[in-house]
Amino acid sequence: MQDKYVNPFTDFGFKKLFGEELHKELLMSFLNTLLPEKHQIKNLEYSKNEYQGYSALDRKAIFDLNCISSTGERFIVELQKAKQNYFKDRSVYYSTFPIREQAQRGDWDFKLSAVYTIGILDFVFDEDVKNHDERVIHTVQLKNQQGEVFYDKLTFIYLTMPHFTKQLNELQTRQDKWLYVFKHLHELDDIPLELQEEVFIKLFAAAQIAQFSPIERQAYEDSLKYYRDLKNVTDTARDEGREEGREEGKRQAVLQMYANGVPLDMIAQGLQLPVETLNQWLIEK
Repeated sequence: MQDKYVNPFTDFGFKKLFGEELHKELLMSFLNTLLPEKHQIKNLEYSKNEYQGYSALDRKAIFDLNCISSTGERFIVELQKAKQNYFKDRSVYYSTFPIREQAQRGDWDFKLSAVYTIGILDFVFDEDVKNHDERVIHTVQLKNQQGEVFYDKLTFIYLTMPHFTKQLNELQTRQDKWLYVFKHLHELDDIPLELQEEVFIKLFAAAQIAQFSPIERQAYEDSLKYYRDLKNVTDTARDEGREEGREEGKRQAVLQMYANGVPLDMIAQGLQLPVETLNQWLIEK
């Protein structure tokens, strides 16, 4: 492995840098670049990231990161490496768990603390492509027909990272710097002058692959392989689809990747298709 620093878009790298108590300062710094002044985080604690649901019929939810600030705001932070069917539905569903866990027994007035769902996306929404929308940050709240915010305690923030194209000499804000780190950390050999700040120095120290234990190093290598395989599935499907037509291109991509040993569930995730459909294509080949 030649990289000096972890790739934050791997599951291991993301949780190593932002999901450990030792490094929670990094998560707070990153989140504060996205939050309004009234919800700036002074301290936070990590919460459980798996919820079983409220009945036997409810599907459980597993968050990448789930935390609560010292003033009560709830934060779900999700890393999404590839497009997923009903991704927005999933985001809304996940937001109901930190809402419902605030319920109190007895005489409760229903007052809620703010809930934020933050998605770091390694893809672009289809409607962004269609509308030529190249925004990096999408902030979504409940609004009325006049476009006025109806409820400001439920917020979805999506970062479409492929749209972030600033170079080092163009970074102006701490938010710019965090977005640059997400996209380029694994490509760097040293800390650039533009990132010589205390919080980023701590980030680079935590991200050094050389200081991982053998078990951590193996876990990262496995996570990196999964990330690269999934990205290859997505890129191959896009290229095949462009050359041969959407459905036939995907079918040919599935056959090729399956023949090369890529697991079917990974192909399904990368192509946003049911496993049953892929099985049928394999039968018909």
